[in-house]
Amino acid sequence: MTTPIIQPEEGYPIAAIATPVGIGALAVVRISGKGVFDIAQKVFRKKNNPAFRFAQSKGFRAHFGTVHDSEGLIDEVVALVFRAPHSFTKEDMVEFSCHGGPVVVKHILKVLLDGGCRLAEPGEFTRRAFLNGRIDLLQAEAIGEMIHARTESAFRTAVTQMQGSLSLRLDTMRRALLRSCAMLELELDFSEEEVEFQSRTQLQQELREMQEELARLVDSYQHGRILKEGVATVIAGKPNAGKSTLLNALLGEERSIVSHQPGTTRDYIEECFIHDKTLFRLTDTAGLREGGEEIEHEGIRRSYRKISEADLILYLLDISLDEFLDEVPPIREFLECYSNACLIVVANKIDLTRESAERLQQLLAATGCDVCAIAAARGEGLERLRQLMSIMAEGLHKQQEASVLVTSLRHYEALRNASDALANAQELISRHAETELIAFELRSALDYVGEITGKVVSEEIVNLIFERFCIGK
Repeated sequence: MTTPIIQPEEGYPIAAIATPVGIGALAVVRISGKGVFDIAQKVFRKKNNPAFRFAQSKGFRAHFGTVHDSEGLIDEVVALVFRAPHSFTKEDMVEFSCHGGPVVVKHILKVLLDGGCRLAEPGEFTRRAFLNGRIDLLQAEAIGEMIHARTESAFRTAVTQMQGSLSLRLDTMRRALLRSCAMLELELDFSEEEVEFQSRTQLQQELREMQEELARLVDSYQHGRILKEGVATVIAGKPNAGKSTLLNALLGEERSIVSHQPGTTRDYIEECFIHDKTLFRLTDTAGLREGGEEIEHEGIRRSYRKISEADLILYLLDISLDEFLDEVPPIREFLECYSNACLIVVANKIDLTRESAERLQQLLAATGCDVCAIAAARGEGLERLRQLMSIMAEGLHKQQEASVLVTSLRHYEALRNASDALANAQELISRHAETELIAFELRSALDYVGEITGKVVSEEIVNLIFERFCIGK
């Protein structure tokens, strides 16, 4: 099912800048692997202690001194020593904390590379932590998610996964599957004696409990995805309803071109904003209408694709037009076709009609939807719209209080595949199928669960995960 992970040059010393490149008070350059104490020794001199040796230093010790190259002093630094296996990578490590100027940092990195290190690949420090058994693959991914988290809730979810809560649940399930597989394999060894080492009734009950656990994790994905990626929010409606104006108003900046000419937006525009700790991925789409030129048709096709992927739809209409009720049929069509998304009817341009109150009541009665009245160009009603969006987002969080959430599509698909394999196994047991067939499905479920934590995983998947990390992490 998978191929073995190819081990990198085992323990070869690597070096990288661990802090963002730019001007700052401090920066960190880290090295890890075999012989890093000797490499650090070549370039470092401890203040008031010329006899100092990294090889003799205890772990978790900081040493103040200077770094030199062939031309002389580079910078004053604090060298922090980590001894294997008590380090992030479980290898010997040294981290140099220096002044944060980009030229200083590059000089220190260069002298370490000249001393015998090679430049680390993206995510290689975390990859070594995984390969050396300090963390599993799920925890490694959580580190990346924690670094890139844009909201407090996404950060907390990533921290929970990094601490191993989901890993613990999956490991418990995997051990139970291993026991069942072992019993079935033992039966196959004694097939001629027709011995049953595990009660099929008991096995079905155990598999049913595992499926319930898998179902809870699979169901948590929608909430986890929204916490991680944000609420996919699409502004839809006919041309000239004010979609681009609304996008700019919600963002607080002129991001989208506003024009009275219909069809100005030919393609969708995506931006993000945070309200009440919720990240919204806002998309301004091309106006939905018949006719138009070929390029506008393509923009409308893309608009419908984004609408089909949305968690939340803001259907915008011009309430100042006498024919505003012509929007009711397309709103009902949206409710039917995109039932997985929440929908808010946004009645724009209330400042351009004296009959706004009556028209809003008519619209509410005709659609049965939440209706929010705004004047996007003047900023009226926007706070109420943001509040309504947050309420809708709360409704999308079906398992808001869950302590463990699935946030990765890779994990979600593996869990679904494991659940399908367990369902197949239960069906086979009900039909009194051959032990070998049941064992095959359990082994498949075991492999799918193992893919998540890295117990069973391919080199391709590992590379894909760590290449998304920054260099130095």
